[in-house]
Amino acid sequence: MKHVVTKGIGAALLIGASTPALAHTGGLVGGFSSGIAHPLLGLDHLLAMVAVGIWAAVQSQRSAWQAPAAFVAFLAAGALVGGAGVALPLVEPGILASVVLLGLMIAFARVLPAAAGLAAIGVFGLLHGHAHGVEAAGAFSAYMAGFLAASAALHLAGYGVGRALSLTRSGLAASGLAVMTAGLVLAGG
Repeated sequence: MKHVVTKGIGAALLIGASTPALAHTGGLVGGFSSGIAHPLLGLDHLLAMVAVGIWAAVQSQRSAWQAPAAFVAFLAAGALVGGAGVALPLVEPGILASVVLLGLMIAFARVLPAAAGLAAIGVFGLLHGHAHGVEAAGAFSAYMAGFLAASAALHLAGYGVGRALSLTRSGLAASGLAVMTAGLVLAGG
């Protein structure tokens, strides 16, 4: 366990030392290129997307696609709700909490029931999507197409990382702790 904690703290320090991108500008964004760029530049979204992929990698090969598919579907639904001007409570705190909780889900992926994980991932997708739907302006469809494509690509990258980490003794637990710690740093920053 000491090895897992040491790796987790080390990874968290590296993540915390980097300059966090402001994920939700509070301004309006639009267009395909903005949609592609945001998941790559918004640290909360980047961490959440990769974490969903890592969590999916721990699931059975037969059901690994479900978490990324659920997240993207709820991301789209949340964007439509936010774009329509429908308010949801606690969106920003929920997004930060999603990073922390996804880290915990990875660390305990082998004991967390898949259905509970999928339900949480759906809620997280809805919150992330809502925030971006609210910010999207002009070329909404193009923005969301780019945003969804980049999110799916990050899920795939996370899946690859998760598969590689699953071959190590404590890589998954350490990566989960690192994601969780990064989420706490974001929440405190």
